[in-house]
Amino acid sequence: MDKLKIALQYILPKHLISRLVGYLAAARLGFISHALINLFIKAFRINMAEAQFEKASDYSNFNEFFTRPLKEGMRPLNQDPSIVAHPVDGAISQLGAIVDGKLIQAKNHNYSLQALLGGDAATAAPFAGGEFACIYLAPKDYHRIHMPVAGTLREMIYVPGDLFSVNPLTAENVPDLFARNERVVTIFDTELGPMALVLVGATIVASIETVWAGTVTPPAGKDVFRWTYPASGPQAIQLEKGAEMGRFKLGSTVILAFPAGQVEFLPNQYPTSVTRMGEAFARICKNS
Repeated sequence: MDKLKIALQYILPKHLISRLVGYLAAARLGFISHALINLFIKAFRINMAEAQFEKASDYSNFNEFFTRPLKEGMRPLNQDPSIVAHPVDGAISQLGAIVDGKLIQAKNHNYSLQALLGGDAATAAPFAGGEFACIYLAPKDYHRIHMPVAGTLREMIYVPGDLFSVNPLTAENVPDLFARNERVVTIFDTELGPMALVLVGATIVASIETVWAGTVTPPAGKDVFRWTYPASGPQAIQLEKGAEMGRFKLGSTVILAFPAGQVEFLPNQYPTSVTRMGEAFARICKNS
């Protein structure tokens, strides 16, 4: 069955399916939308007591429910200035050192950081020998992405690609998965130097959004697009630690990258560890 699931992903028109799902998720279908939301809540055992609005009828369409805000205080932010906070709810897929420009995807599968960030060597260079973390967001998770440290946006890059699923089974069987899927790369200047925060698309991920640009995809394209932003002044985009920076409409994966010698992941953080936005993830190195 696992081989069949992987084979089907190569055959199916993933972009078409994803856009159709996105259209349905955005549609205001009244009781049909509410019934779908209720089914989703039951199927994935979602704790709606955490949500600002707890009833399916509080949402006009599926997307509103999927990107639901949480009640105040549900994700307290670790305020320790020496701590890097978790950017999302999810589970760690992989984390560790960036070795020879490669990141670990799964056992016997590595992929290129340069390819992940859009193919430009200069963009990838500051992260040589640094640290990375890949976090998978399951359907049940809170799907807003927040800043692990304060930063000023330098660049956003749209990278076209496929839309394979990003679940653990696919990660173990599809080479270069995260560097071949459609994604939105953001580069922030932080106290640690540059930080890459990558939002990776997947099958039925109908939309990737940022708080400064709104919907980045769809529509999908065939070319890499880059947007640069000023480092200071009224047009600069500065986000505090814990601030929302983007969201997925139907879940996916977030990848972080830091320069060498800047962070040490805490000992209780390892593949399969559950993450909660705002909790301690890594410690900033004293020499950073």
